[in-house]
Amino acid sequence: MANTYVWKINDFNRDLSDGFAHTAHWAVVAISDQVDSEGNAYNSGAYGSIGLDRPKTLVSFDDLTEADIVAAVQAKLGGAEKVTEIETQLAARITEQVTPTQASGKPSGW
Repeated sequence: MANTYVWKINDFNRDLSDGFAHTAHWAVVAISDQVDSEGNAYNSGAYGSIGLDRPKTLVSFDDLTEADIVAAVQAKLGGAEKVTEIETQLAARITEQVTPTQASGKPSGW
């Protein structure tokens, strides 16, 4: 089973005075190459918000790229180690979907 991880920026909070995007609202989704009985790929996601450091040279808000901000978010989260930890947790959730070890429900006679 292989997963694809897609990191995105959903939104920003920014200062109107200079356009500094000080808070990024991020999300990551893991998408499995395995599909369920209806043909839908197994997936799991995580999201959060994180404050960004003011750069020495401020880039115009309209010139920000998602790739640059995703990299800044990942760095603020703790770098490659934390990114791997998050992605590993998402992979574990997908594994649980594919081959469940837990269930919920009541006995059929209730």
